[in-house]
Amino acid sequence: MTTERAAELAKLNDDVRACPLCDLCKTRTHAVPGDGPPGAEVMFIGEGPGYHEDQRGLPFVGPAGRLLDELLASIDLDRSKVYITNVVKCRPPNNRDPLPHEIEACAPYLERQLALIKPKVVVTLGRYSMARFFPGAAISKVHGQPKRIADTIYLPLYHPAAALHRSDLMATVKADMLKIPALLQEARTAPNDGADSPPPQEEAPVQLGLFDL
Repeated sequence: MTTERAAELAKLNDDVRACPLCDLCKTRTHAVPGDGPPGAEVMFIGEGPGYHEDQRGLPFVGPAGRLLDELLASIDLDRSKVYITNVVKCRPPNNRDPLPHEIEACAPYLERQLALIKPKVVVTLGRYSMARFFPGAAISKVHGQPKRIADTIYLPLYHPAAALHRSDLMATVKADMLKIPALLQEARTAPNDGADSPPPQEEAPVQLGLFDL
């Protein structure tokens, strides 16, 4: 089964690399499908590739990626054991926020990644990935507060770049990351009764740019 999933994931990656579904295909150097083993228990979902990711075709390989590696090390996780992807798979010009139609165009790829990886814990990094699972929420209100839907636990976190741009957020980002091991252990147990947590109340997010939150 793992071999089958690996083959399907490779096909998905090829589809992303050749994707023509929005104008980002005209400005990218490389599309950035995702990276990690098909059986990863933890999936991190960022917002979009930056300069370094666009150059290499891999997610989180710039400064934010180095911080993510440090955060993973703090909970004894290695990047080779987790799956990392983004909401949009091509770099928006000048790292601007992804546009709604770009997010919509990429949505089927993310859905296929979730279906193939079947992670036990999904960690959203930043506002745009958070919005997929916590619609109407403000990251300042819900960061570090998990919710469980069936067999999967979703944990919203600030984007690592937020801590690089705002030093006052570093302690928060580190503390939120420390919750992952316990959540992973919880996710390995039987699912709950199927009652989903209600979505948090909406609050207008602070506009700090694509990689700030």
